[in-house]
Amino acid sequence: MTSVAIDAPDAPIFEACLVPHRSMSNRGALCLVAFISILWGVMSLSFVSMGAWPVLAFFGLDIVLLAWLVWLNLRDARRREEVSVSRTALEIRRFAPNGFKREQHRFNPLGTRLHVERHEEFGVTKLTLHNRDRVISIGDFLDPDSKESFAKAFGAALARAKR
Repeated sequence: MTSVAIDAPDAPIFEACLVPHRSMSNRGALCLVAFISILWGVMSLSFVSMGAWPVLAFFGLDIVLLAWLVWLNLRDARRREEVSVSRTALEIRRFAPNGFKREQHRFNPLGTRLHVERHEEFGVTKLTLHNRDRVISIGDFLDPDSKESFAKAFGAALARAKR
């Protein structure tokens, strides 16, 4: 077992894992689709009893579309960004929702600055990292309040790494 000194240049000053906020769990999504399916099933039976049987196909398409959109939403919730700041490196690792595609960006913290775009009404709208040769966006999927708190913590860590 090796120990790392706290003052080591590679020791992380700041680490964060950014994930999109989702208010619905997998079980909640399943319950929603099941409830809507039952509700639309009862409604479609009343239309079929009146002789309007083509409505059944449209209700079926609605249920398939709803299930597909809920699945896309749950799938998108699996993406994430991992941010790490040390005195020698600033690393950003992005993971796609499918888990296979991965991007990694590495910067020197001394030459990197955080740019925060704000809107009067909505708050923080965009966070970008600027280096000499490239600009990347970070935390695009976060809500404005989460972007604000992340920008404060990340900005403080970046300033600490530059000292």
